[in-house]
Amino acid sequence: MSITVSGVGDAVGRPDQVEVDVGVSVLAGSVAEAASVAAEKAQAVTSALTSAGVAADDMATTEYSIRPEYDYSGSEQRLLGYRVSNIVRARLRDVSAVGPLVDSITSAGGDETRVNGLSFGVADETSVLAEAREAAWKDALAKATQLAELSGQSLGKATSIIETVKPPVAPMRMMAADMAMEKTTPIQPGTTAVGVTLQVQFEAGA
Repeated sequence: MSITVSGVGDAVGRPDQVEVDVGVSVLAGSVAEAASVAAEKAQAVTSALTSAGVAADDMATTEYSIRPEYDYSGSEQRLLGYRVSNIVRARLRDVSAVGPLVDSITSAGGDETRVNGLSFGVADETSVLAEAREAAWKDALAKATQLAELSGQSLGKATSIIETVKPPVAPMRMMAADMAMEKTTPIQPGTTAVGVTLQVQFEAGA
């Protein structure tokens, strides 16, 4: 005989880093012009990231694209120009600096700036994960103990444990057009929750 239960545990950590997807998107009459302006603006954004303390190893290009853009509102499509997008994912290890960083990026990139999203996280989730795992185990053990008592059985040792870690909460989304630049952009890191589910099988006997 056996008893199989699922235990769920959550733990909360304070974010100590943030990833931000930033860059530029430029529309111009020719590919050469769009690429040239985008390169200049992207370099300005990169310099702003560096000045804010983002290390070179913490920056990686996630998108570079060149495509024609059309107006489909009339009876025939009309070429508007060519759009060049250059997006970088940067990791900032000081969450208190993210608001000023967003402002400096927007200032550097101007109207072509794109801020596609922010994602807060914990650099080392070891202790938070251990806390969530312990909570999940206690939950599973309590359920199994109750089921054993209700069914008039004795609860034995665990013979199988399967762990599932809940993925992080979806990152906060924020577009550059939503930011008021008169003051420092307020960004709240909140907390990061880590969840663990354990499916545990216990021996049971009379």
